[in-house]
Amino acid sequence: MKTRNIVALTIILFLGLGVTAQKKKKNKRTKILIETTLGDITVELYNETEYHKNNFIKLVKDKYYDGILFHRVIKDFMVQTGDPESKTANSEKTLGSGGPGYTLPAEIVPKYYHKKGALSAARTGDGGNPTRRSSGSQFYLVTGKKYTNVELDKLEARLKTKITKEQRKIYTSIGGTPFLDAQYTVFGEIIEGLDVIDKIQIVKTKKGDRPIKDVKIMKMKIL
Repeated sequence: MKTRNIVALTIILFLGLGVTAQKKKKNKRTKILIETTLGDITVELYNETEYHKNNFIKLVKDKYYDGILFHRVIKDFMVQTGDPESKTANSEKTLGSGGPGYTLPAEIVPKYYHKKGALSAARTGDGGNPTRRSSGSQFYLVTGKKYTNVELDKLEARLKTKITKEQRKIYTSIGGTPFLDAQYTVFGEIIEGLDVIDKIQIVKTKKGDRPIKDVKIMKMKIL
């Protein structure tokens, strides 16, 4: 092979490797460690939900979540946090309305659904929020429950929706909250620490679903 051809081939290979590396870097997902009083949770953020991903990263960097409580806990449903007012709230204060002063546009991606461990953005109801904009800071981690195919069939009929084979497999084996699909933005998932949300979801709660004994996020950090 002539020297000129060898050089050209080397350049092509080098450029090809560079493009591949760039694609891998672009597709790499950000991981966040959530240290709670009941254990550590690691979540991975989806790149397709860009507004939510970038906002979450910013708040983590700003230490916004450090010291915040899980203020709403419902067994077999979800555990919710992200209200900044919970940092200094007394034990009788009703929580759930606090935030950073802005909302985010909905980024509902069909392939991301409410399986157990899903990281989703909380929001106000459809009545005053027809475009389903998300809270700027509040989020929930899905605990849910396992469903039978018969239950999923009934849910499809009631909601006039389609539950895919993949979703059925997950909802019948791992569980989740399928009735929330396509209504709230799912922007990440737990990759380590499902046992921790199981611990959180069974704590005793009082009126308003607030834990009697505080469950706190001590700090978050980007991995």
